[in-house]
Amino acid sequence: MNKIISKLLAPLALVATLGLLAVAPAQAQACLDKRQIQDAVSSGQIQSLNAVLASAGVGGNAEILSVQVCDQGGGLVYIIGVLAPSGEAQNLVLNAQ
Repeated sequence: MNKIISKLLAPLALVATLGLLAVAPAQAQACLDKRQIQDAVSSGQIQSLNAVLASAGVGGNAEILSVQVCDQGGGLVYIIGVLAPSGEAQNLVLNAQ
């Protein structure tokens, strides 16, 4: 019976391992936590969220769903989830510097 269970669980373990490997590159992107974002804005390393949104022409009526600051190709970018007045959700990637 143990051999049967092992034969059934082996493929599941392989699938689970492959699934974790597929997720790893997405998590490899280095993002700042909230404190690091505040420090980067305070020190002038990056622009404030409001300044970046204004320079990109994103109106004040867009609803912000999420904000991350991540390293992308050696530079910091804001990754901003927004909900437009039309109800359309979008991810914006804007230069933070």
